[in-house]
Amino acid sequence: MRLALLALLFFALGVEAAVLPEERVDLLYHRYDGGGVVVDGPSVLVRKNIGDSVSVGANYYVDNVTSASIDVKVSASEYTEEREEYGVNVDYLRQKTTMSIGYTKSDESDYTAETYSLGISQDMFGDLTTVSMGMAYGDNTVEQNGNPEFSEDVEVRSYRIGISQILTKNLIMAFAFETISDEGYLNNPYRSVRYLDGTSPVGYSFQQEVYPRTRTSNAVALRGSYYLPQRSAIQAGIRYFDDNWGIESTTYELSYTMPWAESWIFEARARYHDQDEADFYSDLFPFEDAQNYLARDKELSKFTSTTLGAGASYEFGRSWSTIERGSLNAHFDWIYFDYDNFRDLTESGAVGDEPLYDFDAWVTRIFLSVWF
Repeated sequence: MRLALLALLFFALGVEAAVLPEERVDLLYHRYDGGGVVVDGPSVLVRKNIGDSVSVGANYYVDNVTSASIDVKVSASEYTEEREEYGVNVDYLRQKTTMSIGYTKSDESDYTAETYSLGISQDMFGDLTTVSMGMAYGDNTVEQNGNPEFSEDVEVRSYRIGISQILTKNLIMAFAFETISDEGYLNNPYRSVRYLDGTSPVGYSFQQEVYPRTRTSNAVALRGSYYLPQRSAIQAGIRYFDDNWGIESTTYELSYTMPWAESWIFEARARYHDQDEADFYSDLFPFEDAQNYLARDKELSKFTSTTLGAGASYEFGRSWSTIERGSLNAHFDWIYFDYDNFRDLTESGAVGDEPLYDFDAWVTRIFLSVWF
């Protein structure tokens, strides 16, 4: 059981060991409900091996979005849309080296994204160390509903490197670094910023937001898993992010996993995220065209988020002749977002002194996995 649990945690750390993924089918239902936004839909993942060296995976994912978010309430009306995503990836195993290629495409009414990825991982030092590298290229198109003349391109390039190390029979550590370069139309064609306007009855007016056309971000993460008595394990991690827009954030994670009997695994987790605002963000600008770049996206503001989650997995079917085994899983997360300099314009208050915005959200994931 110790080796099985350590193997599970090994992959949970994002480590790519020199072994092909297991043949399996996953059926997922996901739902996000918070801040006036509901996103839900199904997902199907199928993975099949070809011989001893090749594994092929295909994924289909749907987001059904109903949005009456704070931005929509202030400057637009509630809307619904659907996003579909298709993906395929191939892993090739040669001795202790795994090479991977992938392609993903997603479509919605005003955004199309295509991503190509390539990765390689190598086991070494008696399979105690795994080094992985990868890169991805995204070719995206931004459009605007109701404006057929509007079409902008976005290119995304990302590069990552990681190393994992089994330090003792009870401890695994993993380090990862990623850098991302974005170029093109990086803001939202529907979002506006507000500025003081003495001629307006409410004391302010809106204008289109303006972002830089390039962005470079870096993230570094350190995670570890430690096997405890009674077959349980604890995982902890920290991730630091910054970019050339002036945003810095730190994320802390802690989780506890405990098998029970022969068929159950329970998990509890907590996450805390702390972010500073972008250099060109403001909840209220002093006048129209106050600076070259303008943003009032709450995700670029200064805020914190706290997540508490729990999950359970039930394994079945080991004695069935038709499948190797199966697992039924349910995970629930509660997330609280607290914004330090983004104000709720749906509430009354003096201009620039409206109540600060906060909200909570529930995330649900229920999925069935079958190995064959």
